[in-house]
Amino acid sequence: MPAVPTPAVDMTTQPRPVYVIGAGPGGLAVAAALRARGIRAVVVEKSDALGASWRRHYDRLHLHTTRRLSALPGLAMPRRFGRWVSRDNVVRYLEKYAEFHELELVTGVEVTRIEPDPGDEGGWTLHASGGRVLTAAAVVVATGFNHTPRLPDWPGRESYGGRLLHAADYRNPQPYAGQDVLVVGVGNTGAEIAVDLAEGGAARVRLAVRTAPHLMRRSTAGWPAQRSGILVRRLPVRLVDRLGALVARASVPDLSAYGLPRPATGLYSRVKEGAIPVQDVGLIDAVRSGRVEPVAAVESFDGPEVVLADGSRISPDAVVAATGYRRRLEGLVGHLGVLDERGRPRTHGARAAAETDGLYFTGFSNPISGMFREMARDAERIAKAVARRTSGG
Repeated sequence: MPAVPTPAVDMTTQPRPVYVIGAGPGGLAVAAALRARGIRAVVVEKSDALGASWRRHYDRLHLHTTRRLSALPGLAMPRRFGRWVSRDNVVRYLEKYAEFHELELVTGVEVTRIEPDPGDEGGWTLHASGGRVLTAAAVVVATGFNHTPRLPDWPGRESYGGRLLHAADYRNPQPYAGQDVLVVGVGNTGAEIAVDLAEGGAARVRLAVRTAPHLMRRSTAGWPAQRSGILVRRLPVRLVDRLGALVARASVPDLSAYGLPRPATGLYSRVKEGAIPVQDVGLIDAVRSGRVEPVAAVESFDGPEVVLADGSRISPDAVVAATGYRRRLEGLVGHLGVLDERGRPRTHGARAAAETDGLYFTGFSNPISGMFREMARDAERIAKAVARRTSGG
């Protein structure tokens, strides 16, 4: 069914809009859902364009979730994008999404602190770059799961003479042709970059692994892993762990002889701890053929050498650290008591703590059912909660 544009509604007379912080897929989805309910939403983005994090990702990246299950509210992704949508097409989709829904977007402005409005009407006060002070009826924080690159402070890191970079700064394998490269971290990003390097002309590619991941096929006999994630996410953890082990034995070869043993902890148990399975986009074949060599975790640097956890030393020309990101919400909302010990929001989606009514978060989880899908669902729920709140219902 074709999408229907949001009806033109003059919302500029609303005295206090809902401010949405971050113009990624989560923020845009919330703004569209709010606008569809006649609520003025202003999206504030610190970069000079929407979808900034997607524009910075490496060239090879595709969504690991299907096109049909990754669309945001009110606009399908075009069929011409294929089943697994590329990074560039994700950006095109987000641009079209903002245009289609006529979203009110302000770029180049960073919100640095959110405080409760001391007035009688409640709401929130936002402090932003350039000395701006904004007053909001409600606030949705959508600054992103992958906000600030986290580079471990390895001992001796400064002494390393090769090229050391975070995965956020990796684009494609061309600069590493003929080189010996170590990729640190075997999440989805590290696994895909290692394969990209191996296929793109690097002389040798090693993959430093601290904890063996759960590997799964992105699709089996046409059935995407995402659909399985949707079906099982409400089931008991132990049951899903057992099911996951059976599926892995049937579909994924044992790579123990190559340095990637099957994990001792169950798949869903690991998900609950924050570790998402690695969807195979070539890693299994690359490991079995020797084009990607799993090695022990990085412990330190010693001049040109990298010291690994098993005591061995290697001398790569470059090290790509796929070591994750920080949310960096402390300065923005840390004083409100809404973050857990890992700096993540305690409440998510349409849920807001009683003491912070009208403050919502989206896009800070990494579910096995698909991040885009869950952000789309969050958007509808948040819009419903805001409408109920503003109407007094």
